[in-house]
Amino acid sequence: MNSSSAQKKGLSQNAYVLFISSAAALGGFLFGFDTAVINGTVSALQKHFGTGSVGVGLAVSLALVGSAVGAFFAGQLADRIGRVKVMMLASVAFSLSAIGSGLPVTIYDFVWWRFLGGVAVGAASVIAPAYIAEVSPAHKRGRLGSLQQLAIVVGIFVALVFDYLIADGAGGSASNGFWLDQEAWRWMFWSELPIAVLYGIIALKIPESPRYLVARAQEEAAASVLDRVGASETVDEIRATVEQARKPRLSDLRAAKRFLLPIVWVGLGLAVLQQFVGINVIFYYSSVLWQAVGFSEGDALALTVLTGAINVVTTLIAIAYVDKFGRKPLLVIGSIGMVVSLGVMAYIFGTAPMGADGTPELPGALGVIACVAANVYVFCFGFSWGPVMWVLLGEIFPNRVRGAALSVAGAAQWIANFLVTVSFPWMLESIGLGASYGLYTFWALISVFFVLRYVRETKGKALEQM
Repeated sequence: MNSSSAQKKGLSQNAYVLFISSAAALGGFLFGFDTAVINGTVSALQKHFGTGSVGVGLAVSLALVGSAVGAFFAGQLADRIGRVKVMMLASVAFSLSAIGSGLPVTIYDFVWWRFLGGVAVGAASVIAPAYIAEVSPAHKRGRLGSLQQLAIVVGIFVALVFDYLIADGAGGSASNGFWLDQEAWRWMFWSELPIAVLYGIIALKIPESPRYLVARAQEEAAASVLDRVGASETVDEIRATVEQARKPRLSDLRAAKRFLLPIVWVGLGLAVLQQFVGINVIFYYSSVLWQAVGFSEGDALALTVLTGAINVVTTLIAIAYVDKFGRKPLLVIGSIGMVVSLGVMAYIFGTAPMGADGTPELPGALGVIACVAANVYVFCFGFSWGPVMWVLLGEIFPNRVRGAALSVAGAAQWIANFLVTVSFPWMLESIGLGASYGLYTFWALISVFFVLRYVRETKGKALEQM
């Protein structure tokens, strides 16, 4: 093959692997969109169903229980029926959830449809990175793998933009009528449907993972995929790995004299702390938060869009520098920044005078300072704990326990997400914003010492060295 032909083939391979990786990462986009679209609907849902803070908290957060279920079982299902078919099933679940969430008769109907969407989110959170890793050439795996996290934060941002535009079109409130005399909050959920359907259609256009094909004795098809993506691995090498592999067991995680291996505890700590610093309070409840301190619903949604944009930019920063600066320095710097910014918010909300409706008032520059502090917090999380936690979970576990450890850590992350999300409305009413953010400040401070004491740097190390 002459150099011109080789160059053309290389460009074709690059374009193809980027296409199929982006198709898989569309699941990450829906992951972000589905979890963030609830933000603009919280006040309207509370008004529509006439429920209190506990009911709203459960309505928002029970989707996360579904995510834990989806994440825990998606890997096993993918080994049985294939990665692409699981993507297609997730597309169906996303679509049904989008339709049903906009047509609930009771709060219980709504919780069921959100739970179904959560199962799809959990499945997408596992399948997309697994598929991308299995189709990517080794020298491109890091960059292509980062598409998943980028897709998640872009999905969050787009959902927040849609919430804002739909509410603005309805006169500034999600409770007002929009198209076809339907309330705006219903259209916020329905806006996910076209993307969910597109996910399933594109999944039909991409090949199955070479590793799955070899495991099913479809070696000719696997060789074709490897050639199209320009992978250096051969079918023989994959076959040798598949023949040695066995289904991971939870018993593999136990230590001789301890309940779990020390490295598994580190992974659990990373997964739980990522949520206990309160980041999803910003993404699920920020519109409620800003209304609680005096902003109008329209202005609150606009601030939320700004927060989503900052999250996208900082994720790009993390992708650019995680292999240059290392994982541990980014986590430490991010944790320190979160301690300071959360501490500022806790102080402002805790010392602000209370209005007649029992919510803090932020006169003068205090509202601006609180807004800046919230976005600094998102910035610090976005270049550190947001993407880096997932990078570390993929690296720190030894090969023999990686699958089982990732399942446990992933489930722990979703459960922690659920606990933080369901507790915030109650905390907002019972102890106030100041004490709530004081608690998140405490966990951010714990995260500094946890990283310094227990997390080892993994930059530049092969997985076999873990």
